Amino acid sequence: MLDVLYRDEYLVAINKPSGLLVHRSAIDRRETRFALQLVRDQLGQRVYPLHRLDKPTSGVLVFALSPDIARAMSEQFAAQQVHKRYLAVVRGWAPERGVIDHALSEELDKMTDRRARQDKAPQAAETRFRRLATVELPVCVERYQQTRYSLVECFPKTGRKHQIRRHMKHIAHPIIGDAKHGKGVHNRFFQSEYNCHRLLLSCVEMTFQHPVSKIDLRLQTSPGKDFEQVCDGFGWRGLISEA
Repeated sequence: MLDVLYRDEYLVAINKPSGLLVHRSAIDRRETRFALQLVRDQLGQRVYPLHRLDKPTSGVLVFALSPDIARAMSEQFAAQQVHKRYLAVVRGWAPERGVIDHALSEELDKMTDRRARQDKAPQAAETRFRRLATVELPVCVERYQQTRYSLVECFPKTGRKHQIRRHMKHIAHPIIGDAKHGKGVHNRFFQSEYNCHRLLLSCVEMTFQHPVSKIDLRLQTSPGKDFEQVCDGFGWRGLISEA
């Protein structure tokens, strides 16, 4: 059973665990479990995904319960009126705060995007971030005798594919557990020392206007037990609940 964060006759929101695809994809043909299917079976009715979370990313995932509500919500997403807050653990001591305004070229998959335009111009992408905590470990993971990590919260203004992961890499603070945009040596360190085998990125909050009642909804969730276990080891648990 998936953890339902909110439900009424128009919308349902769940806490998607890390490692679960939102819907069937040719990229992961061996996968048999999808959030779309699980939510449909759990509610006993058809649902309509409004946005996506990468397979390794956990957090708030919202579905509409009718095509009309899906269309109304899509207008909010297109107008950048849906606000998301993510937590991430990154390599190094990130700046205290900042805005990453860096256009991103579309990431095309060799299998599913063979017919897509290969010369598409980079799309505008913006992510605001704030550092919440730091830690320095007396361990040599790369070339230094100490290793540093940061807990950051990220607020993407746009919704490009892998935006936060690519933006944090762009400023030389890749997210731990990112197999594509991160650093393998740090990912392996977290696997061996903290038994953490996931991407340390979670959408912990989403705010938007209810499409019918027009009341502002603020949906929140925890980043997951494995994420929290890492934060416990660094003395960050209180910061997660307060952030």
